Amino acid sequence: MMLIGMSVMLVAEFQATIKPVNRYIKQRMIEGKSWHKGCPVAPSDLRYIRLTHKNFYRSERTGEMIVHKDVADEVVEIFRELYEIGYPIRQMRLVSDFKGSDWRSIEADNSSAFNCRNVSTGRKKWSKHAYGLAIDLNPIENPFVNRRGYIAHRASYRFKKRRHRSNAFADRAMLLKNDEAVKIFEAHGWKWGGDFSPYKDYQHFAKEHNTTQPKENKEKSE
Repeated sequence: MMLIGMSVMLVAEFQATIKPVNRYIKQRMIEGKSWHKGCPVAPSDLRYIRLTHKNFYRSERTGEMIVHKDVADEVVEIFRELYEIGYPIRQMRLVSDFKGSDWRSIEADNSSAFNCRNVSTGRKKWSKHAYGLAIDLNPIENPFVNRRGYIAHRASYRFKKRRHRSNAFADRAMLLKNDEAVKIFEAHGWKWGGDFSPYKDYQHFAKEHNTTQPKENKEKSE
């Protein structure tokens, strides 16, 4: 028997799961120093997400992220839309893999969400990351720039000038004001750190929520 003209086409598609933080994930968070007693939210208020994303190597990976339960469905929809426009993400791992170190996570160009820590501006105040209400996306390509123009991570120096120059993955990962990726977050009510002044936090997206502190006590960059 001869088979003529037969071809098989594998079509990639976005997939995601949302689950409560079980005892294994909770233990991973404790051992990884991203959650401890005294944090402003309990693990039961958080959700563990696994989702498909495009990477920097012409392929796809399954990333993981922890966010507040009230925004979990919305976050999945945001990343579905990012997937559909082909926005690349280098990697997406829990900050627990970096012992809760924001510095180490950024050095690895890791996109992440929940981390029980204070704001990055030096004040003793909970960050929105500590509530699972903030996401940092491709932090090397989208650095925090202080009011003096200083960037802490050496690999981010070449991204200080904010304009697209090529179709390279790192260039496409850079977030600018009118980019589709930024508009997707904003359409869902998330604020972008690229709009902050006098400093910029280009990697940062955050959602207002009634679990955080009153608005009159909030800083722009969290």
